[in-house]
Amino acid sequence: MKPYIHFANIYDHLMAHVEYEHWITYMKTVFEERNVRVSKVLDVGCGTGELMLRMNQAGFVPTGLDISEDMLAVAQRKLQSAQTQPQLFQEDMSQFSVLERYDAITIFCDSLNYLEKEEDVKRVFLRCYDALQENGILLFDVHSPFKIQQFYQATFADELDGVSYIWHSFAGEEPLSVEHELTFFIETENGLYERVEELHKERTFDIATYTKWLMEAGFTDIRVTGDFHQSEPHDQTERIFFSARKKAGN
Repeated sequence: MKPYIHFANIYDHLMAHVEYEHWITYMKTVFEERNVRVSKVLDVGCGTGELMLRMNQAGFVPTGLDISEDMLAVAQRKLQSAQTQPQLFQEDMSQFSVLERYDAITIFCDSLNYLEKEEDVKRVFLRCYDALQENGILLFDVHSPFKIQQFYQATFADELDGVSYIWHSFAGEEPLSVEHELTFFIETENGLYERVEELHKERTFDIATYTKWLMEAGFTDIRVTGDFHQSEPHDQTERIFFSARKKAGN
C-alpha cells in the first residue's frame, strides 16, 4: 500500500511536537564548520514543507522533492500561505531528474529509511552527487540500528483534536527493517469518525555501509555525528547524521 495517502492531511497535526529548528541549526553548523556559502538547497523527501518553510526563513532558497502528491499538495498550500512559492517536484528520490545544480541537498527526518533496497539508497547518493555544485554538501539523517530495534513489537496510541490513532510496529523481513501498521480514526464534518489504515516500511544500515556507498558515489570529507550533537555516535544513539562533500572538478 502506498504510504502518505491519508497520512498527509494529518501529518502536521501528529508531528506538532517535533522541533524542526534543530535541523536548521544542524545545517547552519555544518556549513559554518565547512566554510561554505549555501543559497540553493534541494530538500529531498520534503513532505509537507515544514523544513522548507524554515529554510526560507533562515535565508536559504529551497526546492522540494517528494514522491507523495498528497504531501506536496499540503506543502504548496502551506508555503503559499507564507507568501513563498518555491519549486516542488513529485519524483522518486532514487530516480529524480537533475535539472539544475544545488549548493546543498538535504534528506532529513529519516526520509532515506523509506527505501528498502540497497540499490535504491546507492542510486540516491549518485543522483545527489550529480545534482550538487562543485564542493556542494549532502546532509542526511537516518534511524540508527539501535532505534530501529526499539520499534520492534512497539505500540503507540493517542487521541488528539479530531484524530485518534493506533500505531503498531514490528520487525520487517529485511535486516534492520521495521514495518508500521497505522490505523487512524479521523473526525468528519458530520461528527462521525472515518477509519483509515496505512502500512509504512523503513530500513536502515550501519555507519560503515552508508560511508562506503557515499565514497562509491564520489563523495569525500564524510563526517558522522549523532542526535543533533556535534559528537560521534555511540551504541544508543537514535538518529545518525551524515555530511559529505562533492569533489571539486566533478
